[in-house]
Amino acid sequence: MVIRPFAALRPNVPDAAKVASVPYDVVDTAEAKALAEGNPKSFLHVSRPEIDLAAGTKPDSPEAYAQARRALDAFVADGTLVRDEEPWFYAYRQTMGSHSQTGIVATFDTKDYLSGVLKQHEKTRKDKEDDRTRHIEVLGAHTGPAFLAYRDDRGVDEVVAAACREEPLYDFTADDGVRHTVWRIATGGTCCADELAERFALIPAAYIADGHHRSAAASRYAAAHGFEGESRYFLAVAFPASQLRILPYNRLVHDLNGLSEYEFMSALSENFVIGEKGERNARMYFNGHWTDISWTPDPGAGPVASLDVSYLQERLLAPVLGIADPRTSPRISFMGGIRGDAALAAKVDSGEAAVAFAMEPTTVAEMMAIADAGETMPPKSTWFEPKLRSGLFIHPVA
Repeated sequence: MVIRPFAALRPNVPDAAKVASVPYDVVDTAEAKALAEGNPKSFLHVSRPEIDLAAGTKPDSPEAYAQARRALDAFVADGTLVRDEEPWFYAYRQTMGSHSQTGIVATFDTKDYLSGVLKQHEKTRKDKEDDRTRHIEVLGAHTGPAFLAYRDDRGVDEVVAAACREEPLYDFTADDGVRHTVWRIATGGTCCADELAERFALIPAAYIADGHHRSAAASRYAAAHGFEGESRYFLAVAFPASQLRILPYNRLVHDLNGLSEYEFMSALSENFVIGEKGERNARMYFNGHWTDISWTPDPGAGPVASLDVSYLQERLLAPVLGIADPRTSPRISFMGGIRGDAALAAKVDSGEAAVAFAMEPTTVAEMMAIADAGETMPPKSTWFEPKLRSGLFIHPVA
């Protein structure tokens, strides 16, 4: 696969911790506004620009895109963001408690995305693609990186390790306790950018872990601009698969589809063992307490059908609770495992949901097997943590 260094637009060193923000798609408008409160340098002013407009302004409105461009231009004008004079690769380490992962920040070829070298495991929605494509057009930049995984490569590891022995460019701990450390990867010397590109050219595939809509939008933008110059490439951070951690993506069902509690439990018992752990497991919060539910997977099932979330969907959510399509049904919602059991229980106890299911996490190996098979994972199957921070690296394309 092709990777290229790039001349980044990035925060000046003193402002890096203030600029770096959570990704645009993990917070709603109210949450973004609260996080940016009192911090005029937060990149949320660019990624969620509606927070600085009249209440009710839609994030995908012309007014919001225009405000995003104004905010980005203001950051450049006042020196909050500076442009590198030459292209670089970067090593980007995130440390969350005892977990650490170090990725390569680079620009990737949209033609590798279109040819399947960069593999997908999720479907994209046109409205979200439209939003991200318009965002690139108006800002003239990729402002949020895609999150990629690749099978471990010793040569890449050696280059990264050498880079990380140098003095970091950025090193700060965000409000959520995640430490972010960034190193430049120089041309020549002990950590060589040229060698890194050569090693990646030998890696047959990478996997989009998070950022399917960003990647799709980047390819649309590139095609519209003839794949010329910087338009052909998009911003991503690629991590060795062994370092990644997936948390569960849990399910909240808002009602019992007209069933009584007895009828629901009886139907549940037809395909699940209640109150015991087994070969495959989940936990259910119902009627004020947690209960283990387990099942034996079908040994002949394919990579998608073998997923815990697939079994729950096909054996309970669809036939019993009437959730035929979890992508579109208003009767189901999802919660990332980072929020914990207490948040799930609170939704049920408050009456916002009738039952909650705490799932076991999908593995990176399962995600890659599904992508290799050209199949699609059920919606909300993976929650990668820690999340990449937005605003640390911007890739200008116009």
